[in-house]
Amino acid sequence: MAQSELVSSQHVTASALPPRVPQLSQAREALTRGVRVRNEFGETQEAQIPAERPLTLYLDKQELVTLMTVGAAPELLALGYLRNQRLVHSIADIASVQVDWEVEACSITSRSGIADLTQRTAGRRVVTTGCGQGTVYASLMDEVDNAALDAETRISQGELYALLDAMRLHDSLYKSAGSVHGCALFEGSRLLMFTEDVGRHNAVDAISGWMWLRGVGGQGKVFYTTGRLTSEMVIKCALMGVSILVSRSGVTQMGYDIAERLGIALFARCTNRHFLQYTAPERFVAEPLERLSA
Repeated sequence: MAQSELVSSQHVTASALPPRVPQLSQAREALTRGVRVRNEFGETQEAQIPAERPLTLYLDKQELVTLMTVGAAPELLALGYLRNQRLVHSIADIASVQVDWEVEACSITSRSGIADLTQRTAGRRVVTTGCGQGTVYASLMDEVDNAALDAETRISQGELYALLDAMRLHDSLYKSAGSVHGCALFEGSRLLMFTEDVGRHNAVDAISGWMWLRGVGGQGKVFYTTGRLTSEMVIKCALMGVSILVSRSGVTQMGYDIAERLGIALFARCTNRHFLQYTAPERFVAEPLERLSA
């Protein structure tokens, strides 16, 4: 199992599994490459850099997009892309996802064809502020207002701190090579899935694909990212049904506006015991720290 993908069957009940799931390849490549570098003392040493390779997605032989990715979980990335772009409505409609790194391609086969695929992919696309893929089909802007978000999902201050501690201690590609974003899915403070990629949009798509494949809903879940909470990140999480987002970085204005409208809680600038909650105070059970006197 790749270190950047944490998948534990004990976190998902058998009844949650969808009845029909696609066949997935298990295409894996090295996530890092060793290179020689020179430090500030004039000494040479070896350093690890993350892989970055193109992966072109084909759905029923129709080319969709080329994503730049580390390649830690390419099949889940492909599934999450289809789900988050709303190109396929149900996981049961997909027969197989086959990745071949020799030709840098992912062939996705549906069970009975996607009737309106050309129309869905022909519309105007919006280029976002994100790194990596960073694009969404414009129709998602309309669909997000109908996102199914659980009104009862909450997080306590203690659970937030436990989540941040878990991410601080978790082994990651970033610690050895840098230059990647990490995303994780939690249930309370319990880590369900973690993955990394060169773009946080790829990482969130991989988590979405993992949820879709296993029939895991967003109720009671918390999404963590090392990257900014932009409009696209908030939209994707909303479409996944996740109503609490936590970031080590910041929040953009459009991300804030969408979250405020939908009642999604945004926590950002989260390091150690510091955090800023921007939206949806009703989703937070505060346990304020005492400010130490000077």
